[in-house]
Amino acid sequence: MADAPIAPRLSVVAPMHNEAGNAARLAGEIYAVLREIDHEIVCVNDASTDSTLSELQAARPEIPSLRIVSHRRNAGQSRAIRTGVMAARAAIVVTLDGDGQNPPQDIPTLFTALVRADAPDDLAMVAGRRVGRKDTAWKRFASRLGNGIRRRLLNDDADDTGCGLKAFKREAYLRLPYFDHQHRFLPALMKREGFKVEFRDVGHRPRMAGKSKYTNLGRLFASLSDMLGVMWLNSRFRNTGGWDEF
Repeated sequence: MADAPIAPRLSVVAPMHNEAGNAARLAGEIYAVLREIDHEIVCVNDASTDSTLSELQAARPEIPSLRIVSHRRNAGQSRAIRTGVMAARAAIVVTLDGDGQNPPQDIPTLFTALVRADAPDDLAMVAGRRVGRKDTAWKRFASRLGNGIRRRLLNDDADDTGCGLKAFKREAYLRLPYFDHQHRFLPALMKREGFKVEFRDVGHRPRMAGKSKYTNLGRLFASLSDMLGVMWLNSRFRNTGGWDEF
């Protein structure tokens, strides 16, 4: 039997749905930034109906670390992230949005913060906090409002849970309960499992192609129902204080 491939130090997961014009360019940027780090790039095509998949396939000869995973049916961003993490081979995963608004140059910032020598043993996630957002004023206002409500109700200390740039330990992520829109509550869910979460400032860029898949009202209604669900999950959690084997 052939030997199993050696796991890289870092897996980057980028969920994508109808990101023609962004997908291959983003994968190329990630590869250029991470040339000095043993890595893989897992682009998850969430059943796009445009040329996202073909553009990624055409780019693969120029990006040797690129892996392409494609859903047979559209399942949403959280499911695409989970698929990418399950396919990832590294112990550390960094996610970023497939629309190109998260600068790949910030990936090493989160990665090195998570794996630094003096990091707390229970640190499982370092999440990005967007500075100088390139969104409309209304979208920024709605985001601040939603973040404030969520932070107060869930006590997750996150100022910007909508930022797609997050570095985390794969094993910790796979312990979390999964549900649609889970990606918006990862800091709260990590804390629920007893892990520490830190935050770092990251950049933000205008969208170069395509359009957003979310509306403010749609996101608000989904977030409210999901928040009630996470509050219920938190209320049903019982802490063991750790465990010992004899």
